[in-house]
Amino acid sequence: MADDAEPRGLKPRGTRLPPVRKNLGQHFLTDRRILQRIVDAVEPGGVETTIEIGPGRGSLTELLVPVARRLVLIEYDRALAAILTERYAADPRVTVVQADVLSVSLAELAAGPYRVVGNVPYYITTPILFQGLETPRAERAVYLVQREVAERIVAPANTEAYGALSANVQSVASARILFGVAAGSFQPPPKVESAVIRIEPLAEPVVAPELEDVYRRFVLDAFGQRRKQMRRVLRTLWSLNAEEAERALADCGIDPTARPETLTPQAFARLVSRGRST
Repeated sequence: MADDAEPRGLKPRGTRLPPVRKNLGQHFLTDRRILQRIVDAVEPGGVETTIEIGPGRGSLTELLVPVARRLVLIEYDRALAAILTERYAADPRVTVVQADVLSVSLAELAAGPYRVVGNVPYYITTPILFQGLETPRAERAVYLVQREVAERIVAPANTEAYGALSANVQSVASARILFGVAAGSFQPPPKVESAVIRIEPLAEPVVAPELEDVYRRFVLDAFGQRRKQMRRVLRTLWSLNAEEAERALADCGIDPTARPETLTPQAFARLVSRGRST
């Protein structure tokens, strides 16, 4: 990566950057063109608060600050959080939160409409995605994730990549892969290819709000038996006899011989709703 492509001002004058912590999955994006494309995708000026997850050395932060109305940075690494706090101490629009992102409420930090952006650690991508989908949801979330994960999120039913992650995200949000990011755009380079994905809540979610938790658990459990037919899945998960399972599936317009990977989010939602009366 050419030096002139890396954002300037990565550290306060005289401050030494801490070493990369591999145990935290740190891979810092340094390609300024990619960073700017991410900012453009977020459109931080269109919302009161933007939350950046894992700002790290502040490369993306540097481009967000001039255009965001209010910026909340959540950084787990204490040393990096301290550098960011010092760097933006004089800017009242920037708040640095030193915390594990999974231990905080994004909505409470935002205290109003918000958007989320982040180069998220690949080893905890799924929990972060689900956290970002908790209500009240972000108006928009733009994540830099492992390309394989991005492809799973957007995969339609009855395809190889479709799974519990696909059905859960698509039940409450629309997702689109915006562009790929090569490993050489990071320091240090990861061993996988990456992609930027945009997630926005559906105006009318597939599953009722009060059933979201039940839906999520059911989908996860169903895909835990993805090679079994749905009649067997229901008998196992809902403790039904053969006749009861067949009736529940028939009521939802689902072939008893279908397997979980063939069911759309809408079909899962019908089953979960039907399950309330089972």
